Amino acid sequence: MTVEDQVRGALELIRPAIQMDGGDIRLQSVDGNTVTVQLLGTCESCPLTPVTLKQGVERILREKVPGITRVVAIEA
Repeated sequence: MTVEDQVRGALELIRPAIQMDGGDIRLQSVDGNTVTVQLLGTCESCPLTPVTLKQGVERILREKVPGITRVVAIEA
């Protein structure tokens, strides 16, 4: 299983919680130890998005995918 496959699997674990709040998450790329995602829906304008990204998405990806150390989001 590739690192990208592992990241996609971990994002599927996160997705239901984000969707419950009217948002979604899409993988853009995996470059070395950095994952780039796009947050969609209500996540685009939510003031808590930085918290969700760092304390939620990044924490889970770091736990589930060895070598991932950073998650960044691009705007839609």
